[in-house]
Amino acid sequence: MTCGARTCALLGSAVLVGFLSPPADQIQRFHPAAPATASCPPAMSPAAAWCAKHRLRFLLPALFLAPVLYFLLSPPSSPPFFGLPASGELPPSGSRLIWAQRRLVEWRPCGWWQTAPVPAPSRRNGYVRIDCYGGLNQLRRDLCDGIGVARLLNATMVLPKFEVAAYWNESSGFADVFDVDYFIEQTRGYVEIVKEIPAEIASREPFKVDCSKRKGQFDYVESVLPVLLEHQYISLTPSANQRRDRNPSYAKASYCQGCYNALRLNKKVESKAIELLQTIPKPFVSLHLRFEPDMVAYSRCAYTDLSSKSLDSIEAARGEGRKVLTGDAARLWRNRGKCPLTPSETAFILQALGIPTSTNIYLAAGDGLMELEGFTSIYKNIYTKSSLLTHEDFERMHGNTKAALDYYVSVNSDAYIATFFGNMDKMVTAMRTMQGLQKTLVLSRRAFANYTAAGLAGEQLANAMWDAHREEYIRGRGSALPEHCFCEFRL
Repeated sequence: MTCGARTCALLGSAVLVGFLSPPADQIQRFHPAAPATASCPPAMSPAAAWCAKHRLRFLLPALFLAPVLYFLLSPPSSPPFFGLPASGELPPSGSRLIWAQRRLVEWRPCGWWQTAPVPAPSRRNGYVRIDCYGGLNQLRRDLCDGIGVARLLNATMVLPKFEVAAYWNESSGFADVFDVDYFIEQTRGYVEIVKEIPAEIASREPFKVDCSKRKGQFDYVESVLPVLLEHQYISLTPSANQRRDRNPSYAKASYCQGCYNALRLNKKVESKAIELLQTIPKPFVSLHLRFEPDMVAYSRCAYTDLSSKSLDSIEAARGEGRKVLTGDAARLWRNRGKCPLTPSETAFILQALGIPTSTNIYLAAGDGLMELEGFTSIYKNIYTKSSLLTHEDFERMHGNTKAALDYYVSVNSDAYIATFFGNMDKMVTAMRTMQGLQKTLVLSRRAFANYTAAGLAGEQLANAMWDAHREEYIRGRGSALPEHCFCEFRL
């Protein structure tokens, strides 16, 4: 018969108490004030006397063995988040799980930009409107850059303009997605933002300044400020290639505050996002899977194991200027991690990282994903906007609203995984870091390409992918957070 851990612990305690308790004939010596009994203590047998004399020889081994026995006989602790399912399904190497790895480093918002901002000069140099193009996440990227530039130019910022984007089938404006009053309130002290401008200025169109195509580094103060002083009202499209870390601290603080503390979904969109979040079974992973025809065509990567339908879709989206790379150029391009992961490759990597195939997964993705059955044949508990919302709700939504729902769900998910580090992934990763949510991972296309090029497959490839991603996860790498907004903390 075997004893349970608690029983054995009690027995061990009893043994220790027995060894630690002094013999009856020593109680008087330790407590001289205690009254003596009339009767003498019973005579001790030779064996008992020997045990009393040599009890320390037994005490030290008992003290050592008790915790060892407790550890060996105790039942295993409850599994970590997304632990192994009761069915007994195991990751490739038995029990490893990426979320269970102890992190050495975490990224958190730096404290310096969240303190009192440097006050701007009382006299402004003019008005600037930030013109943003593209899908929601590109719009937000341009807006964040524009907030920093407006402070750099000491300009009053007019509410941004979201340009109509035919490619994205989009026509919604800033107020259709974000909370305007909250945006103005949260940026107060960092940069001045107004809903309306004086009538004499509003009567004319702003002078257009497009920096989006500028190559290399340039100075906004030298290039744009003279135009602002001359015209007093300009529309600006920022450059996505500028290094923000070279800006003065007050401009960097405005960027961080405006981008990560001031942009909140408006009540209508947030209400729909909360409703969507509540319908997803918990816990769940939000997976931003990217494998659309235009994206693959833009990458210039060759894929030979796709269906003819997918290959035709890619070719139709390729156009004249995006020919497939071949030879050494194709190999070097792929080994640099430039080629999107296919859905089946994504499923393989998730299994290598110990993510059980029974995990609930919210697919944060747009329309047109190719080869999706390569993923859903392995991970079957898949949820999307279109499957959870009513058909009427889904059809009425603009593209930016749909993207906002994916963004909100991903920020508030139990874990977030991205297969390609684009604009949405950068923003979701940053906002999860703002909230202290560290179960975030960007899959390494570079590692997968290099190991497969070296001939690894099956279990060897799974082990190599585990090592590569574990290293990045425990060291907090792979997120590319803006270093002037987020700081590294060693744990």
